[in-house]
Amino acid sequence: MTVPHPRHRRALVIPVGMAMATALAFLPNATASAAQPAAQVATDATSLSYVVNVRPGKGSSGHVKKAIAEAGGTIVMSYDQIGVIVVHSANAEFARTIRKVRGVQSAGSTRTAPLPAQSTTDVGTPKVLTAEDLADVEAVEGQDPLQSLQWDLPAIKADKAHEKSLGSDRVTVAVIDTGVDDTHPDIAPNFDREASVNCVTGKPDTTDGAWRPSAAESPHGTHVAGEIAAAKNGVGMTGVAPGVKVSGIKVSTTAGFFYTEAVVCGFVWAAEHGVDVTNNSYYTDPWYFNCKNDPDQKALVEAITRASKYAEKKGAVNVAAAGNENYDLAADEITDPVSPNDSTPSERVIDPSECYDIPTQLPGIVTVAATGAKGLKSSFSNHGFGVIDIAAPGGDSTAYQKPEPPATSGLILGTLPGGKWGYMAGTSMASPHVAGVAALIKSTHPYAPPALVKALLYAEADATPCTDPYDINGDGKVDAVCEGPKNYNGFYGWGMADALDAVTK
Repeated sequence: MTVPHPRHRRALVIPVGMAMATALAFLPNATASAAQPAAQVATDATSLSYVVNVRPGKGSSGHVKKAIAEAGGTIVMSYDQIGVIVVHSANAEFARTIRKVRGVQSAGSTRTAPLPAQSTTDVGTPKVLTAEDLADVEAVEGQDPLQSLQWDLPAIKADKAHEKSLGSDRVTVAVIDTGVDDTHPDIAPNFDREASVNCVTGKPDTTDGAWRPSAAESPHGTHVAGEIAAAKNGVGMTGVAPGVKVSGIKVSTTAGFFYTEAVVCGFVWAAEHGVDVTNNSYYTDPWYFNCKNDPDQKALVEAITRASKYAEKKGAVNVAAAGNENYDLAADEITDPVSPNDSTPSERVIDPSECYDIPTQLPGIVTVAATGAKGLKSSFSNHGFGVIDIAAPGGDSTAYQKPEPPATSGLILGTLPGGKWGYMAGTSMASPHVAGVAALIKSTHPYAPPALVKALLYAEADATPCTDPYDINGDGKVDAVCEGPKNYNGFYGWGMADALDAVTK
């Protein structure tokens, strides 16, 4: 059994019908057995966006800069610290031309549709709690009003952790996503304005409020932010780490695309603004898998690898969602039917050892699988031995995994723009739980570098054995195969994230 593949991006939410609002993320290394040819560059004088990768410190000077101009390119932003240059050009031969320039290590188009990319895809809507729903919730003494609906908090012992610590306000988690509504009453108390920005064009926009989603854009980032750090303030819900700071780094276009230049900008901004943890519940468009034997896709992998490594070097733990297709990311091959998703996709068979979901499966990234209310792998969650690092609640259909009362939904409660709350599900929702636990670890061990925070995250996880057989819908057919022992396997990685250990060990 597989969950319908989101047609567009990770920020996508499948409307709650059968009870699942899948939201986001994807996967890892993949080279097409018959790799997709390089993205077709515009032939009608319309502009595309490119990344040009050079030796760090040499990007915007000398002959490379001159060559970019001579090839018809305009530099949008030069990240000399990592050697990535963002360029716009209407020259159909720009990438091929610039790759021949001395000092250029790789270059490629970040999209297959002209600037700006358009989309008619419905991103779906979360299940919003109505006034009647809110009135029906029975508050528990000592808890925020909606916490009784959050089965996910006790699943990772966050409720017990909060008796010890809410986390430190000196720790910031950046939500690299569709934008964050910092005016929400559950987010405002913990919002870090200085670490927030709009990176959609690849160049930081620090205009006040630029990090917020418009009314027409996905609420995904706001939902994620609340899962991580909704304040314990007597209002609404409670985040996994309700005492830490959260920032919004907007990287999604109005049409819902997460392009390489924006993601690079997001990681670099986080690196240089004191961010301790980044949450990445998306894959980088337009390719679900980026194959390194394709010159364009190779350049995208390289650019985001440099950016994410830079963020980690500067102190950030990067956490990412594993994806919602019930793929075995350790399989010999995977069929990708949705790439490129900003023009005309075509089905291709990729080798996961050669092609990559970025940033999810880049070096150093914490890759998170989702579980439901019964603690089993969510029906949609990607998996794979050696790929999944850790698991956390991401929700599932109540028909498959029903929570214990007083919780009523098998999905994950989160904040929504406009001071609302509602349910979504997906590995997009699992990743922020792990980001929150990482923030609690950083709060407990303020001088711990990213490598130690990750080591503690894995060591403190609750080992979870394979579900075998895994027949989540009870139809007598195996829906996914788990490989590996109890303490490290393809469904749950090192196990379920543990918030209590994060504040006590």
